[in-house]
Amino acid sequence: MDWDNLRYFLEVARAGRLTTAARRLGVDHTTVSRRLQALEKGMGLQLFVRETGGYRLTEAGRNLLPRVEAMESASVAIRQSLPNLGDGLSGQVRIGATEGYGSVMLAGQLAGLGRRYPHLNIDLLALPRAVQLSRHEADIVITLERPERGPFIITRLTDYLLRLYAAPGYLAEHPPVASRDDLQQHRFVSYVDDLLFSRELLFLDGLVDSRAVSLRSTSLLAQQEAAAAGAGIAILPAFTADADPRLRPLLPEQVSFTRTFWMLMPIEFKDVARMRVTWDFLKEMAQEQQPRLLGQTGATAQSASSTSA
Repeated sequence: MDWDNLRYFLEVARAGRLTTAARRLGVDHTTVSRRLQALEKGMGLQLFVRETGGYRLTEAGRNLLPRVEAMESASVAIRQSLPNLGDGLSGQVRIGATEGYGSVMLAGQLAGLGRRYPHLNIDLLALPRAVQLSRHEADIVITLERPERGPFIITRLTDYLLRLYAAPGYLAEHPPVASRDDLQQHRFVSYVDDLLFSRELLFLDGLVDSRAVSLRSTSLLAQQEAAAAGAGIAILPAFTADADPRLRPLLPEQVSFTRTFWMLMPIEFKDVARMRVTWDFLKEMAQEQQPRLLGQTGATAQSASSTSA
């Protein structure tokens, strides 16, 4: 029995769709179909029922699945026990993340993962919305919401800090900001409330009246560009705004927000080598970047002191 054919069987069983399995394996969907047909012909069994919505395991397929998963686990254990096999890691991993974290942090970090494992193919979905594991949109997701249930492995990836930021030109043309009360006299840039993908992004409630928001966007990076152009004050992550020379932090000791990024992946991926390597790499990078994520960089301190002066 061809182990390669069993790998294709395993991915289709997990994904339920040829196209999703093909993406994870880094091949065309016709290759997946051909491999399944070869496996079923060799075993003399029908392993899937082809339906409009995808592929469903037959009883024979359900009986085969745990045996193939055991073979996969054994293969991973052997690979991990041997030195210098990193270059052999291959396949595709799709990572979903929030727009800001994906664009500003992960894009550069994943270049490093690619250098470690040159045969690994990485998709990065950096979107201003929630990426759904349940819809097979990604293999690993970094999100603001911790799922209450589901067949997922979940870890608290990192906390991150958000502050008030504005452009020097805007501050020069408007009343000074020395306390929270002074914020009532200012315009804000924020999210489109009815299009928010997470309640964790509701920052302005209790801070200023909603009518103070003069420009709204579903995009965090668009909000940062608008604030830098003088549209108003924005609440932005320190990891994106502290490095922007067009912005200054406001009231850093009085107003700040802490949020948490959660990382999750389907539990069936826990022993898939390329998923585990990527998972561990993302945790490693988040730990390494703690000062930036928590607004503790030297640039922040310098900028904050110049603002108060």
